[in-house]
Formats: sequence, structure tokens, C-alpha cells
Amino acid sequence: MVEPAATVESVFREEHGRLLAALVHRFGDLDLAEEVASEALEAALVHWPVDGVPERPGAWLLTTARRRALDRVRRDRVYATRLAELAVDTERHASYEPPGTGELPDDRLELFFTCAHPALAADDRVALILRCLGGLTTNEVARAFLVPSSTMAQRIVRAKKKIRGARIPFRVPGPDELPERLPVVLAALYSIFTEGYIASSGEHLQRPDLAEEAIRLTRILHRLMPAEREVSGLLALMLLVHARRDARTDPSGAVMLLDAQDRTLWDRAMIDEGSALVVAALTGGPPGPYGVQAAIAALHDEASDVDSTDWPQIVALYDVLTALSPSPVVALNRAVAVAMRDGPAAGLELLDGLAEEPSLRDYGPYVVARAGLLGRVGRKGEAAEAYRRALELAGTEPERRHLEARSAELSRSREL
Repeated sequence: MVEPAATVESVFREEHGRLLAALVHRFGDLDLAEEVASEALEAALVHWPVDGVPERPGAWLLTTARRRALDRVRRDRVYATRLAELAVDTERHASYEPPGTGELPDDRLELFFTCAHPALAADDRVALILRCLGGLTTNEVARAFLVPSSTMAQRIVRAKKKIRGARIPFRVPGPDELPERLPVVLAALYSIFTEGYIASSGEHLQRPDLAEEAIRLTRILHRLMPAEREVSGLLALMLLVHARRDARTDPSGAVMLLDAQDRTLWDRAMIDEGSALVVAALTGGPPGPYGVQAAIAALHDEASDVDSTDWPQIVALYDVLTALSPSPVVALNRAVAVAMRDGPAAGLELLDGLAEEPSLRDYGPYVVARAGLLGRVGRKGEAAEAYRRALELAGTEPERRHLEARSAELSRSREL
């Protein structure tokens, strides 16, 4: 039986981003929106166990939060003054826009662009979107940036203080401002999708709700900005990766790696759509990072198995991606591809060269990749130690079970 508190938490986690977007859209104040959203959650914890979960829980939370906000504004002169100032600032910065031009037909996406204000540092903008509107916890946002949770918490607080101190109005940017803010919004959408693809914590490997919401919002962007090739690239990347969702775990929830997946379970319609978008993303000019990553995903999806995958082409694409958008994670993924092309020793040499990279020391996929290659080159004692470290870093139960099984398998092979 599901505990009422667990039900409330699940609903709130799913609705949190949409709830905040609607509240900020209505009142123009992020602090107020967060406070009344929390009060609505507290009210749900009191009422739902007694009255039952409403038929439309998101609407219940929004109605309750709006009432709390209106009560706050009526009785709190400070809030009333702040909202009046924000309204004046919004009106002052507003410009005429012909109806139907450049409109964002989604409250949540509107607020993504609003929070992508150029007065904030780029990473702070992405972090603010993910934490406040994307439905991610501070720990999950920190994982996306490969930084400690305390560092990320400080970054989010700094962004909020900047908004308050500079009196940045929460207004929807005009059509001429969208291209400047687009990279930040794309980065946020990709981070939300990534958390959906492989969760930071919990009982399940994937969070399809997050992945599908990121795809939905990116589809809206693609309809709005069809000529933006990186929007096409990101949508292609999401579709090509999400197409494998049903094969990534077995019926018991156990992790299935790429070489063990039943590829007949892959969504071919989604792959076809993603592959067509790759062509659009790579046509008409120099490639962008999302387009290149989508091309890599397409090569995986087109292959009948791991052995027949075009690993030389994948390595070449990672070389392009390294030139466009170098990062430790790109270097890690390239090393794994090199191991598939040239053998485990070649890949391990590259991974060992990344050992001093601070952001990778506690990054689970790096530790797991190194453990696997150590085992393949016969350094089983080191591989066992790496698997133990990976177990300490694993966030979800399926990952832990998978790593325990790999570690046990390695132990058995050492005994033979």
C-alpha cells in the first residue's frame, strides 16, 4: 500500500515545475511562488490523507497556492510593494509585439526563457531553471554540473539574490531576445532529459516522466524555431536515445547494457523521426554539439548489434564534438568509443589520463567504465576495487544490483 505522504511527494515532484511556472507567470515573484508552493504541499499533506487525493491534484495544488499568495499580498505590505514594482518594471521593459509572433505556447517554457536572463551567469541561469522549474532537486542539479551539492545550493541562492537585487522582471522575452537565450534553455532541457534517462537516485533506473516532458517542450521549441539547427539536433538526440527506453531494463528492472539489449524493443518510429532530424541539424552550416551527439546516437541505433556499430565513425564524431564543446564527460565517452575501436588497453590509457580531472573523481560512469576496462585487460584486483568504489557512488537500486552482480562475477573469475 502506498503511503499518503509518498503519494503527495510523488504528485508534488511531478507538478512542481508547472506549479511554479504558473505562479511566477501570475505574480512575477519567484520567492513568493516558492513559498506558497511549499505551503500548498503542506496543506496537501494535511488534507489528502483524510479527504483522498483529488482527481486533478495539480489543479488542487495550484488553486491552494494561488489563494495563499493572494492572502500574502493582501496582508503583507512588503510583498504588495514588491509586486507593484515588478509590474512597473515589466511594463517599462515590455515592447509591442504583433499577436501570434514569437509566442511561446507553454507557461513553463515561457519561464525557462524568462530565467535565462543575460544578467545572470550562464551556469547560474541553467541551475535556476533546473531547480525551480525543471523538477530537479539541488542534488540532481549538482550531478548535472558535476559539482558538490553545497556548491550548487550556493549558486542557486546567488542567482535568486541577483534577480532580487537587480529587480530583474519576470517577463516573457520578445522574439528578438529568444536566440540569445536559446543555448541556456537547450542546456536546461537536455539536463532534464538526462535525469530522466538515468536517474540520480531512487528505485528505478529511468524517470520517463522527466524524459517525456523534456521531449514535449523541445518539440514546442522546434515548432516555434524550425530553422534553429541545434533545436533540431537536441530533439533528434532525445528521440534517438529515448527510443531505447524499453530495452534498458529487463522485466525485473535489472539494468541491460547496450550490448545485451533486445533491439527489437527499440522504438523504430522514434528512431526514424530522430534520424530525419539529424539530417536537418547537420545541413546548412557548421555542426553544433547537439547535432553531433545526435549523429552518434543515430549510428548506435542503426547498428544491428554492438560489434557491427561503426566505431571508427563514432570516434571521429567525438573528435568533432571535442573541438566544439570540450568537457571531461565528452573525453570519457570518447575513451569508451576508442576502447571499442582499438581495444580495452587503448581506452584505459585515455581514461587513466583523465584520473586527475576533479569533476570525474566521484562521477559514477567514469569509475564504472574504468572498472570494466580494467577487468578486460586482466587487472582484476584493480577492477574489483573500482567496482567497490562505483557501488559507493551508485544512485539507483538497479545500478547497485548491476554493479554487485558484475563485482561477484569478477570475484568468481578470479577464483578460477
